[in-house]
Amino acid sequence: MGILVFDFGGSAVKYGCWDSKDVKGKGQFATPESWEEMKAQLLKVYKDMCLSFEIEGIGISSPGVVNNEKQVIEGISAIPYIHGFNIFRDLETLFQLPVTIENDANCAGMAEFYEGAARDYQDVAFVVVGTGIGGAMFTKGQINKGAHLYGGEFGLMFLEGDQTFSKLGTAVQMAWRYCERKGVDKNTYTGKDVFELAETGDEIAKEEVESFYTYLAKGLFSIQFSFDPEVIVLGGGVSAKDGLIDEIQSRMKKLTDQFDLHDFEPQILLCEYRNDANLVGAAANYIAIGQGEN
Repeated sequence: MGILVFDFGGSAVKYGCWDSKDVKGKGQFATPESWEEMKAQLLKVYKDMCLSFEIEGIGISSPGVVNNEKQVIEGISAIPYIHGFNIFRDLETLFQLPVTIENDANCAGMAEFYEGAARDYQDVAFVVVGTGIGGAMFTKGQINKGAHLYGGEFGLMFLEGDQTFSKLGTAVQMAWRYCERKGVDKNTYTGKDVFELAETGDEIAKEEVESFYTYLAKGLFSIQFSFDPEVIVLGGGVSAKDGLIDEIQSRMKKLTDQFDLHDFEPQILLCEYRNDANLVGAAANYIAIGQGEN
């Protein structure tokens, strides 16, 4: 028996079948323009996957604030038509199977918590560093969504003046700042380009890379000492950067020394799942709900 999993994204919907060990039969299609078109595509994938797998249920990773009690996706996202109605009931009617839905950052966190880098820990902060910063919190082995379902929205923390963690602590924003200082279109250089330029001696790139590491370390320091997790797991594209952990840890040590916290060093791990994190997490959420863990 397998779980058919979908990852709703602004430009593409990824899918596959979780067989308790891995995601099989992976594919994707362009995100449709309407909910009716989306349902038609989802049903087509389901029928195709049933030719190769025995499907027991559906797990979905989605943008937005997923309110499981009301069975509604609240907030806003890049897929506006999934909000404001009982989407769970609609999909269960479509598939005639149990359906679970969870926020995409929470799903990525669940992938690491149940199957990945954080599987041996109970209290974990998962931080996704992309265009902005999101994440998920786990407390005593349970996902902690908070009283208003905004638990893990670390990107809204203010780090300097009116600048948030999302504005200061990502490689994407670093690249945009570099482009602005160079007087070119903001998409001229990527974060990867700026890291490489810094290594060749570009002074502006070196300054921006230093700022990126400093602000990322400050944000993680604040998370560590606000929530006191056993570990912080970093996800997102920047997690593939060589030497990332060493750069962060060296700056974290300066911060702990500044506050005379000499006997404590926050533990930071890199995620194990990258491209498949949301799919694996959608399956983990389905299983957890089935076992009464959420």
